[in-house]
Amino acid sequence: MTSATDPHPHPETTAVSPDRPPPGPPAAPPDKAPRWSLPALLAILVLAGVLYAWNLSGSSLNSFYSAAVYSGTQSWKAWFFGSLDAGNFITVDKPPFALMVMGLSCRVLGFGTWQMMAPEIAAALGTIWILHSSVKRAFGHAAAATAALVLALTPITVAINRDNNPDTILVLLMVGGAALALRAVRTDRLLPLIGSAVLFGLAFNTKMLQGYIALPAVFAVYVYASKPGWRKKAVNLALAAVALAVASFWWAAAVSLVPADDRPYIGGSTDGSAWDLIMGYNGLGRVLGGEGNGGGGSGGGTFAGTAGIGRMFNDVLGGQISWLIPFAFLALAAGLVLRGRAPRTDPTRAALVLWGGWLVLHYLTFALAEGTMHPYYTTALAPGIAALTGGGGVMLWRAFRGGDARWSWVLPAGLAVTGVWAVVLLRRATGWNTWLWPVVGVVMALAIVGLFVFRTAGSGTRARLLAVSLAAAVVAGLAGPTAYAASPAFDSASGGVGGTNPTAGPSTGNGMGGPGGGRGGDGGGPGGMPDGARQGSGQAGGEFPGGDGQMQPGGGGGELPQGGGAPGGANGEFPGGDSARSGGFGGSDGGGGGPMGGGSVDSALVAYLEKHQDGAKWLLAVSNSQSAGQLILSTHKPVISMWGFTGSDQAMTLAKLKELVKKGELHYIQLGGGGMGGNSSLNQEITSWVQKYGTAVKASEYASTSTTESTSDSATSTIYRLDPSDVG
Repeated sequence: MTSATDPHPHPETTAVSPDRPPPGPPAAPPDKAPRWSLPALLAILVLAGVLYAWNLSGSSLNSFYSAAVYSGTQSWKAWFFGSLDAGNFITVDKPPFALMVMGLSCRVLGFGTWQMMAPEIAAALGTIWILHSSVKRAFGHAAAATAALVLALTPITVAINRDNNPDTILVLLMVGGAALALRAVRTDRLLPLIGSAVLFGLAFNTKMLQGYIALPAVFAVYVYASKPGWRKKAVNLALAAVALAVASFWWAAAVSLVPADDRPYIGGSTDGSAWDLIMGYNGLGRVLGGEGNGGGGSGGGTFAGTAGIGRMFNDVLGGQISWLIPFAFLALAAGLVLRGRAPRTDPTRAALVLWGGWLVLHYLTFALAEGTMHPYYTTALAPGIAALTGGGGVMLWRAFRGGDARWSWVLPAGLAVTGVWAVVLLRRATGWNTWLWPVVGVVMALAIVGLFVFRTAGSGTRARLLAVSLAAAVVAGLAGPTAYAASPAFDSASGGVGGTNPTAGPSTGNGMGGPGGGRGGDGGGPGGMPDGARQGSGQAGGEFPGGDGQMQPGGGGGELPQGGGAPGGANGEFPGGDSARSGGFGGSDGGGGGPMGGGSVDSALVAYLEKHQDGAKWLLAVSNSQSAGQLILSTHKPVISMWGFTGSDQAMTLAKLKELVKKGELHYIQLGGGGMGGNSSLNQEITSWVQKYGTAVKASEYASTSTTESTSDSATSTIYRLDPSDVG
């Protein structure tokens, strides 16, 4: 990507009337960019770095992914497959590219919050830099600075960039791919097009089909706006398609070449294969429902409101992503009209089509998705919104100043809609910064009046007042999202980030977002409750009985504090959820948003399991990946997730359980529940066999006297011991 001081000229878009061709772009100074450009970009990057990293050790990371990253530091096989446990029983329900990046960082620097999040923060800052560079070439430096600032301050983007979900790296790869595609259109070179295809392929290996959402826009822009003839275009696109296929499917192909008995079960699939995961759970199931994603809006409605064209503006998502969506759409439409008679290869129109296509495609996909839909998915909308706000906004400003009365109302109208919508969103947050919405409304109104009054200013005082009016409008438009964006880092009472379903700002809806409400359980799958209900009111996977609410780590290390993620540092404290040692194993929140499952971990029981592990590969087998992830982070030992994240994976069968027990690789199993989906048939079959042949672990075998005084030895236990002799 080019820097803000790139010596090559950057064309400046001038306002034109739609009934005459646009004039040729005036030449920029040949040797240097505006003096303020690089300092402005660096200031935005510093601001973003503070928002993404401040008090990071106090944030709750997603224990589902934290456990997989840790396991990857213990086993290269787990690192390659994206296994949840170092014993390689089951993987997470995503391809492993983002986990690989975080895992390499932790292998070099040691495992901890900061070590894991360093590449995520670097990716977030890189996305801002790349977007700035791309917008600058098409729209100029002012547009680029505006786009970079909007992206940095998007609330849901700030929230997800403080979390270890894969979306931060996903957005980096997609924005890089889009920027390279625009470079290929502009320069008539093949290499940038191939690079674009490779980055979109790696995006596929980060979150599968979500990495492809913007591809139709990239294809359309290259086909229409690039300079080569049709034959050369066809050859170039064919080569790019090969690069895309290789970059997309190398991991799935490699997995399929490994015999099923020698690889972990691919989480989220129905048959343990990567191809099934691609086509089903992480494929059209996300959009159409089913395949473990719910249906008819049930999956999406749990976290992001009911599917429909207005979903981005509902109580759950509105404050996270929608602040500038109306302005972005208006800027897109007006920009296309302004460039209507430009040459086919016009780079400004190509950029409008690409970022406009990005916005439209992501908007429709997320708004209409009937399957699993979490608020943080919408961070993928932010680059399109930012690019159109910056580039289209500058075009509207030039049209406003151009003297054509037909365009004098478009920019003020867009600002007015932005101000009104900001007031609506801020008023939804009852009791939260109640002073802010009147200030936003008044400042925006005065700014719009100033724009009209001083529109014809030439120079001197009137020109300065016009600039002040524009600056006031920008401040008013960004005040709301900035307040939301600042909350995860600086206002833990109202803006703490939940690792499994991160959001920014106050809770305003009945999805699983926002502080003050519950947060859904996600490693990418469904789980969680509507209406802000606290997670764990039901026991998705059973709970460890008794205990004092704290658990000592196996093999040393300090305890994790309740209610907050462990700080990462040189001593390798374990991140991954807010209560890795204080929230029961059977909860369904995956490690974010409070104690899990309404229960507590019994440190004496864990000590008993570790003492009697007797050389087994796995410490314990539990029902779901959330429980297993918490245990892995707490004990530093492999733990089996029998049914995967949703509780419906067929990872554990009775035959496989018998084999593990017969080999002495597993001695203890926890019964109870089947996770969120609930694989009832396998669960019942295994439960019956374990209860028949296993030996129940009673509280008196591990608990303290004070605990057992109120606990009957005859109480039903959920923990069973199995030995090779128990296999008939």
